[in-house]
Amino acid sequence: MVPKVAIRAIEWLLVALLGVMVVLVFGNVVLRYGFNSGIVMSEEVSRFLFMWLTLLGALVAMHDGAHLGMASVVARLPLAGRRICRFVADGLTLACCGLLAHGTWKQVVLAMDDRAPVTGVPMGVVFSALLVCSVGISLMLVHSLWRQASGAMPAADVVPSAVHATE
Repeated sequence: MVPKVAIRAIEWLLVALLGVMVVLVFGNVVLRYGFNSGIVMSEEVSRFLFMWLTLLGALVAMHDGAHLGMASVVARLPLAGRRICRFVADGLTLACCGLLAHGTWKQVVLAMDDRAPVTGVPMGVVFSALLVCSVGISLMLVHSLWRQASGAMPAADVVPSAVHATE
């Protein structure tokens, strides 16, 4: 699957993005209310960082199996039912990620010529957060589907949660 080093690097990147966001927003608040000035780019950069933070967080959550699901319902099914539900759910999620990646790629290409008003960052760079997220999740789903189709996924991994029914 995804190497632990890559996930750990993304987690540290998330920490850094959150830290920069906090410093920018807090610093801007202090400057505005205390000194009647501010950091001009603070709001725009914070908004962009928040997008990347959210979407990279979704990628890590997918890896950890932390997204919301129907685990308590699916876990009550027999093993064959759990396997079918997992396969269908992963397939539908992969289809949605494929649509997101396709649409986002088109948007990124179009938006590379548009610049953010304050920082001048190409908006395609900002929008590429969704591309990174959807492609990353798609790769995880393809791996999951392959494990399921080849029979390499153990029964304990079929329901991605701590809630497992007895077999």
